[in-house]
Amino acid sequence: MKRIVRVGAPVAVLTLVVMYLGISYLIASGVTKAERNEQEDSLGAYGVEFETIEFESRRGDVTLDGWYVPPVSQHSVIIYVHGIGSVRTGDGLTDLAARLHQRGFGALMFDLRAHGSSGGDKISGGYHERFDVLGGYDYLLARGVEPDDIGVLGMSMGAGTAALAAAEEPGIEALILDSPYAKASELIAQETARKTPFPEWFVPLFEPGVDVLADLLFDIDIEALAPEAAVANLGYPLMVIYGTDDTRIPTDHSQRVYDAAPAGSTVWVVEGVEHTDAFVEKPDEYSSRVAEYFLERLGAE
Repeated sequence: MKRIVRVGAPVAVLTLVVMYLGISYLIASGVTKAERNEQEDSLGAYGVEFETIEFESRRGDVTLDGWYVPPVSQHSVIIYVHGIGSVRTGDGLTDLAARLHQRGFGALMFDLRAHGSSGGDKISGGYHERFDVLGGYDYLLARGVEPDDIGVLGMSMGAGTAALAAAEEPGIEALILDSPYAKASELIAQETARKTPFPEWFVPLFEPGVDVLADLLFDIDIEALAPEAAVANLGYPLMVIYGTDDTRIPTDHSQRVYDAAPAGSTVWVVEGVEHTDAFVEKPDEYSSRVAEYFLERLGAE
């Protein structure tokens, strides 16, 4: 009997460790799965002329597909960053870009890695995607756009991505975040339940293993996915937008990002609006508020 216990105990422990790591791997790999969708419309439908372009992520690890619209009555260009599972034309971004184009703003719209028609096969919640935004920033510099004429607007995961990119690139000095997450690790259980068979209550047990495997296998530092901390280091005021009926990302996340932002930052809390639907529900007010912020930060028309 003692011999059975001596042999059986290590085997049981090893089995539990293998099961733990196996489930941790399934969770870590599950949240990196890409969802590709077709474009929802085109700038051409709004009478806006654009160039179809390609550029490299700042790290040079993926080719990104997008559109470029030169500025009209001024020199400023806005980089638009869509959310997870979306595309450059999602969440009304095409309409918004067309409205801001009427105010003189140029546009850089593109599909993040593993989305739309861009390269790549895995997503990372903004960790690697921040280099896609910075690749767009570098592309604009190569087109002759000055750093102080470049603004960034991100939606949902794109907002978190934009915050991480802005914290890394001092040349970016104008930033609007629509429905950002404050810290990705707090949303892993929710995202896992959405993308895998595992229920939300089950996931926290495996978060230590997920963190380790995400780093080792996918080069993702989950703890670094913290826009709340990223915006605290910016040297200029930003703008945060979110709806009170957001069930995709808890509203306290957006509020925390605003609370951590530099002095002079503004927040627009839109009553009765769901996740990233502020523009869809209030397009005129949204575009006016966004234009006012960018005009203040990037110069008058």
